Amino acid sequence: MSATGPIHAATPTIPQQRILTLVLSPAAVCITYCRLYMRYRHGKLWWDDLWAFCGSCFAIAFVVVFILHIRDPLTNPMTQGAKVATYYFCPETFYSVAWTARISILFTIIRLSFGLLRKVLLGAAGLFFLCWFILCAQVFWVCVPEPTWKLSPLAQCDLGREVAITLIIMDVICDTVLIAAPMHLLWGARLQRSLKLRLIAVFAATAIMTAVSLYHDYTIYLYGGLAEAFAANLQVSVSLMVANLSVIAAFVFRLIRPQEDTTVRTVTGVLTFGGKSPKRARVTTFGGIETIVGGNERDPRLAVQVDISQTNDQVDDWTKGSTTMDAEEQENVEKVELQPLPPNVTRV
Repeated sequence: MSATGPIHAATPTIPQQRILTLVLSPAAVCITYCRLYMRYRHGKLWWDDLWAFCGSCFAIAFVVVFILHIRDPLTNPMTQGAKVATYYFCPETFYSVAWTARISILFTIIRLSFGLLRKVLLGAAGLFFLCWFILCAQVFWVCVPEPTWKLSPLAQCDLGREVAITLIIMDVICDTVLIAAPMHLLWGARLQRSLKLRLIAVFAATAIMTAVSLYHDYTIYLYGGLAEAFAANLQVSVSLMVANLSVIAAFVFRLIRPQEDTTVRTVTGVLTFGGKSPKRARVTTFGGIETIVGGNERDPRLAVQVDISQTNDQVDDWTKGSTTMDAEEQENVEKVELQPLPPNVTRV
């Protein structure tokens, strides 16, 4: 197989590929920036947003090097050395976009998960980074020793079937994690409708990303050349777009059903970059009952809590009505003096 590879019947020409690059990738970047603005506006920026932003930066770099690289060899004014250097940047920026998009989706799932699953997914993040590093390094140990492609007019390395097989294995393993985790959350927990929608969006995004990445692997395995370049261009745009799918879905759901809150609530909680830290709750006691007051209404862990496991007749009637208090009752509780307890009652 030559450096340019056989031309697949469905492969766009060089001018068509340049137009697609200038349309699809900027659209994906704009969607990402809309996602970041929505998250920043609501004070919900987190690690998944950071990796989406990194993916958009790599996508901009990919557009630049792709436009410089995909030219008519007969009219390309670049020197042969510049063509070779530009090619090396193409797969590196491509892998960076594809894997930052996957990592962004992974951290979106981590944001919605809790307990043991959350710890397992944090460990899986290390696997994603390792795959990203191996694929970027593989370009050099495959292409650097091969001199023939560096002299060809298009200057594009034939990555070969070994790289395609490696890509397929890594894509399948990591995408299986991204598909299985939201399915586990959907089946293993009772969630709000909004959170179910986000998990379904994550599942759909991963399925789309898997299909596009397998198509790219297929073109590497059989064709190479312009067909591979087109598949890589398509995967960059689609990967970055679908990485934002869960956030866009939550935004649309909020517009359709504004009465339903789409705020993420987890057992462990998520500290967002733009969020406000809740004030520390004050702890008081009343007749042997420990009460936490001054909480945040959006965080049920900081709301007023009353332990009625051990109490006495003095406060039994007060606790039967409700386990929450308004602001006036909170002030009264804080001002009351501790009452002596009967000898058979232990203070909580």
